[in-house]
Amino acid sequence: MLNHPNAQILNKVGNHHQIGGIETSIIDSGKAKGVRIAWVNTGAGLRYKVVLDRAMDIADAHFNQHNLSWISHVGIASSAKTGICKDNWLEKFGGGLLTTCGLSHVGASEEDEYGQRGLHGDIGYEPAEIITIKQPNLLEEKPIMSITGITKETSSFGKHLELRRTIYSILGEAAIYIEDEVTNVSYSKIPHMFMYHCNFGWPLIDEGTLIDWEGNWEPRGTSSDSYIFNNNNNFKNCLPPVEESNEFNGEACVFVDIKPNEKGICKTSIINHKLNLMVEISFNKKELPWFTNWLHFKKGEYVVGLEPGTNPPIGQAKARKDNSLIFLKPHETRKYNIKITVKNSDKI
Repeated sequence: MLNHPNAQILNKVGNHHQIGGIETSIIDSGKAKGVRIAWVNTGAGLRYKVVLDRAMDIADAHFNQHNLSWISHVGIASSAKTGICKDNWLEKFGGGLLTTCGLSHVGASEEDEYGQRGLHGDIGYEPAEIITIKQPNLLEEKPIMSITGITKETSSFGKHLELRRTIYSILGEAAIYIEDEVTNVSYSKIPHMFMYHCNFGWPLIDEGTLIDWEGNWEPRGTSSDSYIFNNNNNFKNCLPPVEESNEFNGEACVFVDIKPNEKGICKTSIINHKLNLMVEISFNKKELPWFTNWLHFKKGEYVVGLEPGTNPPIGQAKARKDNSLIFLKPHETRKYNIKITVKNSDKI
C-alpha cells in the first residue's frame, strides 16, 4: 500500500487537472482581445482568473456557486494606455478581486515640479513577463500551483521599478497567496507607493453584509465620506444600493491605521451570514501599515474595497509634504505579502 499523505488521491487520480491546477489562455474578442489570462482552480471551491497582461492582477473569483469579486462596466481590457492625465485610469479599471496601484504613486491624478502622475499610478497597465508556471504535484504533501512574473514601471532616462510577483495556491485549500518584491533597478532614488485595491461585489456584498476591521480611522475628507463614516453610524453594515442625494453620492472612503494582532498581522474581512460565506485578507503591519476601506453603493455599481497599502491613497505630493513618502535607494527591494482566504462564516 502506498505510504503517502495523498495516498487516497493517488490511488484514484492520474491527472491533477481532475482536481485543480492552472490553465492559460488568450481572450479572443471585445476590449480584452489578445489579453493573456490564467485560470486557477484550487480544488477547494475557489477559482480565480489572473490577468497576465495587467500586472498579474486578479479579475473574476468564485467560491462554489458564489461570485466574490466586483467587475466594473469595463471588465478586462487590454493593457494599452489611454494616457496618464486626470482620470483616464478609470477607462481601463475592470475592478476584479485585485487591482495593483503604484508603484510610485497611489491617489488622485496630480502634477507638480516632480512631474505628472495619473490616478493610482502606472503599474496596473503593464503586462508581466512570465517566468514560471508550476502545476500542483500530487506526490507533494502540499501540492502548490504558482505563477511568477515580472512587471516593469520604467521609462528611458527615468524611473525603473520592477514588480516580481508570485501568486500561488495549495491544492485543496481555499486561499490565494501573493508574494511581491518591488525593486529600484536604477541608480537614483525613486519615490515608492503601493496599494492592493481588492474589490468585492454581489452576492458576497449585499444588504447587511459585515465589514470587519479594527483601528483608528479618519474619513478621506469629502462630505459624503463623513456622512457614512461617523461615530453615530453603523458603517460596517453594507447599505442597499442608493440613489444619489445632496448628502450622500453613494461613495465613501476612510483611512485606517489598522490594528495588528500579537504577531504583527492585520486582518480585515467581509462576512455574509446569509450565504455562510467569509473572505479574509491578512497582511503584515510592518510591510503595509495602512488600510483603506472604500464603499461605492450606487445602483449598478455596488462594490466594497478593502485596500492594504504603504500609504493611504493621498498621492505622492501630499505624502512628500507630510514626510510619509517612501524612497527606494538604488537596487533596494521591498517585499510584501498578502493572503486572501475564503471560509464558511459559521466557522469563524
